[in-house]
Amino acid sequence: MSYEARSREIADALITIRGVGFRPAEPITFKSGIKSPVYCDNRRFPFWPDEWAKVIHGFEALIAEREIPVDVVGGVEAAGIPHSAALGFSMRLPSVFIRKELKEHGTKKRVEGGDVMGRRVVLVEDLVTTGGSSVAAIEALRAEGAIVTDCLAIISYGFPEAVEMFEISGIRLHAATTFETVLESALERKMIGEADAAVVRDWLKEPRSWAQRHGFE
Repeated sequence: MSYEARSREIADALITIRGVGFRPAEPITFKSGIKSPVYCDNRRFPFWPDEWAKVIHGFEALIAEREIPVDVVGGVEAAGIPHSAALGFSMRLPSVFIRKELKEHGTKKRVEGGDVMGRRVVLVEDLVTTGGSSVAAIEALRAEGAIVTDCLAIISYGFPEAVEMFEISGIRLHAATTFETVLESALERKMIGEADAAVVRDWLKEPRSWAQRHGFE
């Protein structure tokens, strides 16, 4: 199966599990402060094992096709952990998870599960928006001696600032699908009309000023 076909399959899966919604008239606010006319909830995948399997197999295909070196699979707390654990189990590879913040008790570690010193770790994210949490996790892994050059994500919004952040960090981002592909699937299923889809595409191009341009600030 080609990347394009897999990307569409995963986008359709996200629609099937009701993991995407459109709110152009009532935008939500991300942690970064960006107001958004859409939301993705990849946390729903484990409840739908047949659809989730498409994501995990999609990750495996990306690793094989793009010859991504991997000794250990790492997941970002908390939403990335189920997917990284499932991928590691499927590939018979060890997996670890990366805390967003250093815990103040116990071992006080950010990387949990095993020693990553000198090992190639592929980071797994459920969703990439600005890229901040991914880069922070990569820095934590590198601080533990891991070699990190690649990040897998179920979906990426493709924001320019995220692209730049990954480039600066020397990381290749591999998204199993794109939000544009999800949008195409939603249009075909009549979940969204052409007018609202145009609003979403405008947001994808310039997310930080979108709210102001559309009268939400």
